[in-house]
Amino acid sequence: MAGDRRPALELDIQLATDGSVLPADADFATWIRAALTGAASARAEVAADGAISLRLVGLEEGAQLNATWRQKPGATNVLAFPGPRPHPHPHPQSGLPAGLQIEYGDLVICLPVVAREAAEQGKDPGHHLAHLVVHGTLHLLGYTHDEEPDAAQMEALETDVLAGLGIPDPYVMR
Repeated sequence: MAGDRRPALELDIQLATDGSVLPADADFATWIRAALTGAASARAEVAADGAISLRLVGLEEGAQLNATWRQKPGATNVLAFPGPRPHPHPHPQSGLPAGLQIEYGDLVICLPVVAREAAEQGKDPGHHLAHLVVHGTLHLLGYTHDEEPDAAQMEALETDVLAGLGIPDPYVMR
C-alpha cells in the first residue's frame, strides 16, 4: 500500500507542566507516525517526512491558549496549529531546495485535562493521550469534525490508527 512507508519525523517535545500526569509508556513519535501513515494510506499517498512540535502544558497555559486562539474559557485537551501548506508544484526558480521538510505544525496537549477526562470516561490514561495525539495530528493534516460527514471520516480514521496501535475504539462507551 502506498502509505505503508514510515515517515521520518522531527519531533520537538516541550514538557511545560508537572510530568507526573504523563504516562510512563507515552510514545509520542509512534503515535504521530501512525497518524501520518494512516492518513496517507486513506488518501493513497506516501506519508511525507516532516516536523511537529508538541507542547505538554498545565491548566493555566492551556486556558490561556484556548482563550487566545479559540476565544473559549478554560483549558481544552488538545489544540492544533497547522503549519504552512507547501505548494504542490513549487516554481522551479523559487530557490527552495528539493525535498524541503514539511512543517506539519504544533500540537498542545493539556495533560491535567487528559488525565481528568480519562478518569471520568474510565479510559486508560495512556490510551486517551494516544487518541488525542492522533486526533491533533489529523487536525494538522486538515481533518475536521465540524460537519457530520467530516466527523465520521475523522473518527473512523482515528479508530483505525488506534487499532493498529493495539488501542481500543475511543468512541465506544464502556
